[in-house]
This record gives sequence, structure tokens and C-alpha cells, in this order.
Amino acid sequence: LLVSKDLGKHLLEVEDLLQKHGLLEADIAAQTERVQALNAAALKFSELEGYQPCDPQIICNRVNHVQTCLEELGELAGKRRKELEDSRQLWAFFQEMEEAEAWIREKEKILATKTYGRDLSSVLTLTNKHKSMLGELGNRRALLHQSMKRGEQILAKKRFSPGGIQEKMREVRLRWKKLEEVTGLHQQRLQEALNFFQFSAETDDLVAWLQDTYRIVSSDDFGHDDYSTQALLRKHRAVVEEVEKHRAAILALRKQVALLGPEHRQGVDVQIRVVEVEQLYGEVVEVAVLRQQWLQDALAVYRMFSEVHACEVWVDEKEQWLERMEVPEELDEVEVVQHRFESLDQEMNSVMGRILDVNQVVQQLVDGGHPSSEEVRSCQDHLNSRWNRVVELVERKKSQLSSVLKIQNYLLEC
Repeated sequence: LLVSKDLGKHLLEVEDLLQKHGLLEADIAAQTERVQALNAAALKFSELEGYQPCDPQIICNRVNHVQTCLEELGELAGKRRKELEDSRQLWAFFQEMEEAEAWIREKEKILATKTYGRDLSSVLTLTNKHKSMLGELGNRRALLHQSMKRGEQILAKKRFSPGGIQEKMREVRLRWKKLEEVTGLHQQRLQEALNFFQFSAETDDLVAWLQDTYRIVSSDDFGHDDYSTQALLRKHRAVVEEVEKHRAAILALRKQVALLGPEHRQGVDVQIRVVEVEQLYGEVVEVAVLRQQWLQDALAVYRMFSEVHACEVWVDEKEQWLERMEVPEELDEVEVVQHRFESLDQEMNSVMGRILDVNQVVQQLVDGGHPSSEEVRSCQDHLNSRWNRVVELVERKKSQLSSVLKIQNYLLEC
């Protein structure tokens, strides 16, 4: 049993042989105690004085022989156990290699059937699963490293033919390397898909914002008076600032496309999408500029109307005063009226400046093609007409005063 060359053909068989060998070792241990007891009893016969039933030398030789055989049996048992343990280590190594290969095949099948997602949510889910797989890969890599180390130790002992061990290690290393390459490629594809769907989501958000902004800047609400138009203009300037802030995002679109994977960045849909976003942004900017100009023109119109109203109120007041005023005949009263006309001249110079400003604003609005040009021009003509009437009244009243003064001076000289 101890000189048997049967070391098992797989791990379970070696385990069975080791178990049987353990029973045999226990039997040898039991027999060892019995042999030692018998040898001790036999040696007593070699020490008898007087009558000796057997030659003491024969007894000693026999005891030594049995002891030697027992020691040889123990050595054989130890050698057998070492060989069986080495065999167990070998078959354990091959089993670990087979388990590693089975694990690799399983992951290869998973990677072969995996997709890269249909949208951002599915890609994120697949990415999280892939991260878990990378964790498994790391743990398995550590186990495989330990198995390879044990394989190297088996080869170092030179107890078995190195051919099968080296071949198995080479095969597993090649398959592992291929798995890591496939895993890395799959991770790259997932990252490319993630970048693409993130780009698409950000682009969709940008388009939605641009469409909302376009509706805002293309509004036909320009206010109904000075105050409301100023409020709209302030809001519009805030929108223009936001539009300008988004310019960097628009300019970065093509750079983002360049960073996408070849499969995505070369797609016609992506290129068309970028062009559409750029065109939409250009339209928003263009319409925003027009709306700002229209709001400013509307504000100018309302301010012009306000200024015209103020001037007409002054004109009404002075026109009524001039029409009611009668030129006095007494010199003292004439001088009082003359002083009033001097103050009136100063007021007229001030109002004249305001009316000139109104005329300038009207001309700018008309030249700019303002949609209310006819209404503005009519308002201007009405104001100028009433101003001219006041000027005529003033000149007529001044002429009358001048005549009265000449008469009074003539009478005084007389």
C-alpha cells in the first residue's frame, strides 16, 4: 500500500487516497506501540542469567530487525503522504485553473451579449453593473495571481512533468488577457455611449431653453406707457444677458462632438443637430436685438408723447393767456405786460429746445422705419402747428405793445 504509485487522477480521488492513507498511518501508529511493547518484552529474555531459552544475540537481532522494518514503514508512510499532498496541490491547482477558465467563459458570454444602452438612464444602469463586474474582476485577478504563484511553486519542486502545468498556465493567462481587453473595450464603449447620451440630453435642454427664449424675445408686447415699457426693457436686458452666457455652451458643441466616439461623432444626425442648435441660437440673438431696438423705440415714442403732452399743456396755458390778454393803454400797465413778455421769452426758449428735441426723436423714428411713424409724425405736426400759433400770437401781442409804447412815448414828448 505504501509503495503504490497511484497518486490520483483528480482532486477528489487524491482526497480519498489521503483519507485512506490517514487510516493506514493510524494503523501503523497502533502497531508501533504494540511492536515496541513486544520488543521490550523480548529484550528481557536476552538479559536473563543462568538458563537462557534462546541465544540473546538472536533475540537482539530479531528486535533490531523488527524495529528497522517499523522505521522503514514509517519512512514509506511519510514519503507516501508527501507524494499525496504534492498530488493534491497539483490537482487543486488544475481545479483552480478550471474554475478560473469557467469564470472567464461566463464573463465573456455576458460581455458578448451586453448592449450599450438606448438612453441615458439605461447607460447609467449598465455602467453601474460594469463597475460591479470590474470589482469582481479585481478580486478574481488576486485569486488567479495566488493560483499562478502556487503553480510556480509546484514547478520549482520538479516532482511532476512541467509540460501540463506550463501549458495550462499559459492558456489561462492568454484567456485572462483577452478578457481584460474585452472588458476594457466594453468600458470604453459604455463611456462613449454615456458621453453621447449626456451630449444629447444637454443639447435637448439647450434647445428647449432656446425655444422658450425665442418665444419670449419674439413677443409683440412693447408696453402701453413709459413705465411698462421700461419694465419690459429691463426684463429683456436680463434675457439678453442669459443668451450671451449661453454663447459659450453653443461654441462648445462642436468640441463636445469631437470628443465623442467615432460611431457617434460621424453620425449625420449629430452634425445636423449641432447646426440646428447653432441656427436657433443665431435666430434668438437676432430677434433679441430687434426686440431691444423695438422696445427702445417704443420707449422713445412714449417719452416723446409725454414730452409733447407737457409742451402742449404749456402751449394751451399760454395760448389761452394770450387770447384773453388785452393790450393796455396806460404806460405803467404796458411796462408790466412787457416784463411778462420778457419772462415768456425765456420760457419759450426753454420750450423751443424741448420741441426741437421732440422733432429730432421723431425724425430718428421715421428714418428707422418705426411702425408708428405716421402717428408720431401727426403728433409732431400738431405740436409744431400749435407752437407756431403761439409764436404768432406772441408776435402779434408784442407788435400791439410796441405800437402802444410808441404812442405813449410820442405823447410824452409832446
